[in-house]
Amino acid sequence: MATTAHLSAPLIDHFGLAAAATGGDWPVASPIDGDTIAHVHTLAPTEVTAVIARAQTAFLAWRDVPAPRRGELVRLLAEELRADKAALGRLVSIETGKILSEGLGEVQEMIDICDFAVGLSRQLYGLTIASERVGHRMMESWHPLGVVGVISAFNFPVAVWAWNAALALVCGNAVVWKPSEKTPLTALACQAILDRAARRFGADAPPQLLQVIVGGPALGEALVDDARVALVSATGSTRMGREVGPRVARRFGRCLLELGGNNAVIVAPSADLDLAVRGIVFAAAGTCGQRCTTTRRVIAHTSVYDELLARLKKAYAALPVGHPLDEATLVGPLIGAASHEAMQAALRAARDEGGRVTGGERLLQDAHPQAYYVRPAIVEMPAQTATVRTETFAPILYVMAYDTLDDALRLQNDVPQGLSSSIFSNDIRETERFLSASGSDCGIANVNIGTSGAEIGGAFGGEKDTGGGRESGSDAWKNYMRRATNTINYSRELPLAQGVRFDI
Repeated sequence: MATTAHLSAPLIDHFGLAAAATGGDWPVASPIDGDTIAHVHTLAPTEVTAVIARAQTAFLAWRDVPAPRRGELVRLLAEELRADKAALGRLVSIETGKILSEGLGEVQEMIDICDFAVGLSRQLYGLTIASERVGHRMMESWHPLGVVGVISAFNFPVAVWAWNAALALVCGNAVVWKPSEKTPLTALACQAILDRAARRFGADAPPQLLQVIVGGPALGEALVDDARVALVSATGSTRMGREVGPRVARRFGRCLLELGGNNAVIVAPSADLDLAVRGIVFAAAGTCGQRCTTTRRVIAHTSVYDELLARLKKAYAALPVGHPLDEATLVGPLIGAASHEAMQAALRAARDEGGRVTGGERLLQDAHPQAYYVRPAIVEMPAQTATVRTETFAPILYVMAYDTLDDALRLQNDVPQGLSSSIFSNDIRETERFLSASGSDCGIANVNIGTSGAEIGGAFGGEKDTGGGRESGSDAWKNYMRRATNTINYSRELPLAQGVRFDI
């Protein structure tokens, strides 16, 4: 197969990025083979102020456009994404190392959230509230928030932006997007696609409604610290979230953080093991373990532990690892050398804590010395140790046993992360307990399906101390707007406190 530099060149031309992707100061390498596929131009941190000023100007015009009309722009964006799904999905695969079906699936998520947001543009409802005063009515109004800053990670380089941007745009906001330094090309392609939609939309769309800023962490810091950025939506590591949250809070801004997962699957005695194995393998090995919804822990009942473990090992041994554009491949590469070292360090620590490791070795090193392909690892653990409680962004699956459902729930919940969770069980009492207030403490709780594959119709995010952000569907749109309570007096009186006279 051709090098990624050759594979990416026609895509760069297709999206009109030749000028943006050549002659710049920032090299972009593909994790597939380590080849440099572009040199993009970065922005200096001092230039972000002007970007935000332009976004603020765009917001002041866009907020006065009626919401259903704003939805029309997002509808056109969905049309453009449908037309470019194959090209953008392929570019996602080349830039991130995802297998092609996952790259295409990510673009489909973008289309889905646009469709959701178009309908939402006619449903930004407020409440009518009963007043305690005679001749008065109260109601709720929702208004655009302002400039929304989006900071996205490499593992979902376009979908996470779309979750935020589709809602932000129909709610009347402007967007400034800082993508991962590892995936700037897909961000610039998205900007080109939205620019096409805006040209079709007409003059109601102000210039600079979406701006992409390419560069290192200093650009994200500039977004975080600028008081004109009303909402910062950031996806990434818990370390990043601990820095972003307090800085935004100091200026009384809003934060929407989607951070750690360390997601667990409980496999009960009554589980359909065929279903459980398929769900676990897909969620644990997909995207080479680099999803926030990746299954990282399996908590299996002692009665099914041995059989489940044997099936998982057999499935893992048969997983095709290789070039992500090859249709036969199910597991592509890690994003880079640092991820590989973090994986190996975690496996060494697990061994020191009594774990037995199967897999985890580097593959295809002779063919691709600058790329990091690995065999997904299964680690049998005697207990939930410090290493198990620490999320490693790599395909490591820790497997532990339990005796009672109470034990399983304690193990699942005894981690600081709380994004997604699952139980495989055909016992309705167990599944209802898992979904109850005393069950899973995660933002997403699933029954007989894995931890990944969340749909855009539900709000996506965690509920514990690793962010608590809620993006995408449900009522997540409220994050992107401000609420006003309005009181209307249609009487001829002005009620005052009892006993108070107010003569004019």
